[in-house]
Amino acid sequence: MNKLLSLSFVLIFSVCSSLAQQPVLKTLSHEAMMSLKRVSAPKISPDGQWVIYSQQSVSYDTESNQSDLWLASADGSQSPRKITQTKAGEDNYFWHPSENQLFFTAKREGDESAQLYTLDLSSGGDAQRLSDFSLGIGSPQISADGNKILFSAKVFPGMFTDSLNRKQADEKKKLKYKARVYTTFPIRLWDSWLDEKQSHVFVLDFKTQQVQNVFRGISLVQSKGFQLGSFTWAPDQQSVVFTATIDQNTTAYQNSISKIYQVSIQGGKEKLLVDDTGDYSSIDFSKDGKYAVALGAPLNQTKIYQLNRLYRFSWPDMSNKTELVSSLDRPINQMEVSNQYILASIEDQGVDRLIRISLQDGTYQAVLGGQQGSYSQVSLSNLENVFAYQFNSMASPPEVLVHHSDKEVAISKANMAWLKNYDVKDPEVFWTMSRGKKIRSFLLKPASFDPAKKYPLFVLMHGGPAISFKDAYGYRWNPHVLAGTEYVIVMTDYTGSVGYGEKFAQDIQFDPFKGPGQEILDAANDAIKRFSFIDGSRQAAGGASYGGHLANWMQASTSHFKCLIAHAGLVNSEAQWGTSDYIWGRELMNGGAPWVPTKTWKEQNPMRFAANFKTPILLTVGENDFRVPINNTLENWSILQRQKVPSKLIVFPEENHWVLKAENSRFHYQEIRNWLATYLK
Repeated sequence: MNKLLSLSFVLIFSVCSSLAQQPVLKTLSHEAMMSLKRVSAPKISPDGQWVIYSQQSVSYDTESNQSDLWLASADGSQSPRKITQTKAGEDNYFWHPSENQLFFTAKREGDESAQLYTLDLSSGGDAQRLSDFSLGIGSPQISADGNKILFSAKVFPGMFTDSLNRKQADEKKKLKYKARVYTTFPIRLWDSWLDEKQSHVFVLDFKTQQVQNVFRGISLVQSKGFQLGSFTWAPDQQSVVFTATIDQNTTAYQNSISKIYQVSIQGGKEKLLVDDTGDYSSIDFSKDGKYAVALGAPLNQTKIYQLNRLYRFSWPDMSNKTELVSSLDRPINQMEVSNQYILASIEDQGVDRLIRISLQDGTYQAVLGGQQGSYSQVSLSNLENVFAYQFNSMASPPEVLVHHSDKEVAISKANMAWLKNYDVKDPEVFWTMSRGKKIRSFLLKPASFDPAKKYPLFVLMHGGPAISFKDAYGYRWNPHVLAGTEYVIVMTDYTGSVGYGEKFAQDIQFDPFKGPGQEILDAANDAIKRFSFIDGSRQAAGGASYGGHLANWMQASTSHFKCLIAHAGLVNSEAQWGTSDYIWGRELMNGGAPWVPTKTWKEQNPMRFAANFKTPILLTVGENDFRVPINNTLENWSILQRQKVPSKLIVFPEENHWVLKAENSRFHYQEIRNWLATYLK
């Protein structure tokens, strides 16, 4: 008997010792989230030996934010090391095509605007400034011989030199009145009022130190609706190929169309390369110069969403237009072109995957990615099957890796050790039948999850609508911070989301809120039935942008939730049409202009159902938001106060459509969680 007791004590002691040795994982707080290192996209050297990337440390004291470039061996044999040390961060970094030399843009001490810098890794030393251009250096690209740089900059119309633009800027500063004058649409974008400036392409010659405006002789810039899209070196390295529209000023009543052009770097008249009904967003070339590859879509003035298609042309005559991967039916988010193939990141049912697309026949094969996590930001070297990329998931922020044939090498590892201390779970996927279709959702369990407990449910609704909830890391509405230890989170990709085929995204047209709202409710109810740890009597819903619209629709159409949260959400579709920076798509969504009595305008405008408003709701908005301007939130506030609905309004004077400043973000999260705690006790 004593032996049995002794053995029991030994077993109990062993179990307790084992438990004691296991670290207690922390809950991800806002402070912990903000302390993560933010790793940007990698650029691998042409010889496949080195990788550079930017790494940022964020502080609540914005003056203490730090961003620098890091260099690492691509095979992982040498740990990453910081190669810049200045207060100003670096952007637009890239490699010399044949030398061990880096380039980047930065606005360092004494710079009026972002300038081009170079860092010679062979000789060491500090970075050297290569430009002194008052307009700033944007989106730089180096020529194949390494002697010239293409870049973009904004100029006053008709003023093609730096000196003329300096003079015009000085003249404007002398004006004693302050006024904005417009004769065309649009007049503002995102968080800025537009002015008369245009983006042009310039070439900087390293040998002569001369800068020339490539667009000085083209007629396109004379159009009121001119707007530059993407641009790149042509294979001959003596000309630029670019996309541009000349009818941006017509977007109040139609979609603009962007075409492909070519112009010599010596200037002169532009050449229209493709004269069809395609609307092209970008163009690139195979490394051997045999093919041009463009992303675009057939122009359609009737659909709310168009999936970008991938086209191949023979170069230089731009003949034999061929659609590649015509059966893919998934968005291509980013790609790089080699001689024989295109390596592309695509969005597919809540994840980003990498695929290899043949330039010859358009077939494709999976490279990386599956059911979990997202792969993106690919960077090709000149070596076969050696490339860099980013991986991230809902549980881990982006890190840089390199693919060597069949081996994956972790490069940055900036947050791997840190994350081991925190209870951040991967989401679970479940599918719900709603309105005759399969709807995909993520379910995220809280930290310190106990399956024996009953947890309130927070239904998080994404914006867009043409985006999706992805298994990818986010800082603005991080579900782990929102969940804490208290809430189960459900995130549903309703009709209109992308990554499920073009038709699924298009089917939201004429049904912006009612159908998606029902799918979200059906998914929440399905989750409650499936998962016994959810307390169906305590539910809340919230979101931002289109998710905020949906929160206001829930206010108008159901009493299902104990409370709601709407950030940058419309309550009046008609006012949103008239004040947003983007209006034509809203007309397409609703089947006509607001003065046309369509069924959608009548039946799916939350304000028209204000008599039903009764659910406690938190409203938040950025005062500089021009996508969903503050007027909509103020209208909503007036309705709520008139209807005596328990509510709270928070206005962020410094923020736009997003809450980005660290202290503002912390306060925003705090208020959201306080609101949930008040009504989901």
